Amino acid sequence: MKKYEAVFILDIRKTDDEGAAFTKEFAELISSLGGKVESSTPMGRRQFTYEIKKRKAGIYFDFIFELDAEKVIDIKEKYKLDDRILRNMILLFDRPETASGEPLKLDFA
Repeated sequence: MKKYEAVFILDIRKTDDEGAAFTKEFAELISSLGGKVESSTPMGRRQFTYEIKKRKAGIYFDFIFELDAEKVIDIKEKYKLDDRILRNMILLFDRPETASGEPLKLDFA
C-alpha cells in the first residue's frame, strides 16, 4: 500500500455541517477499500482568488491515507460527479519522516 494525500474543496451551499458528514463518509470509503486514514484535517472556509463554478468560497479538507494504487481510481470516479465537491486532488504523499515544518535555512558565507 502507498501513502496518499487528498485535498477536497466542498461547496458551502451544499454542505450543512461544515463537512463533518463528508469526512466520515470519506473515512468509511477508504476503510471499505482496504485502506487506512492516518489523518483528516479540516482547513476551514477560504475565499477563492477566482470563482469556481460561480462560488466565491469553499470548505477545504486535507486527508492522508494508505491505499492500494489501483483503488485510488475508484475514489476519483466516485467523487468526479459529486455536486458537493468543487475541486479535488489526490497525490502521492512523499514527505520524509524526519522533515519538520520549518523552512530550510541556507547560509551563504
